[in-house]
Amino acid sequence: MAHVAPTSHRRATRASHRGHRTADGPIRRPTWLGLTLAMILGLVLSGREHVGIHAGGVTLLVMLVPLTLAVFGAALRRGFGGLAAITTAGALTLVVLRLLP
Repeated sequence: MAHVAPTSHRRATRASHRGHRTADGPIRRPTWLGLTLAMILGLVLSGREHVGIHAGGVTLLVMLVPLTLAVFGAALRRGFGGLAAITTAGALTLVVLRLLP
């Protein structure tokens, strides 16, 4: 006969991990500043003469635009977080103007 552990030793099954989520609040300042700095880096790299460095900068900017738009979409629901959001909006504006022909 197989040994079966008593019920007091068994773990409860968990249907989901929803209890591990952090509380929603405004988008934090480091998120905005990180996006801004990454966009500035992309603008600097895309302004270089070397083909590979220029292509890397353009690739970075192309990837950052949808990500930044998604963060702004989340910020509409959760709150913006102040001046850092304005600087990110300014950097996004520069990137969009740079990428448009």
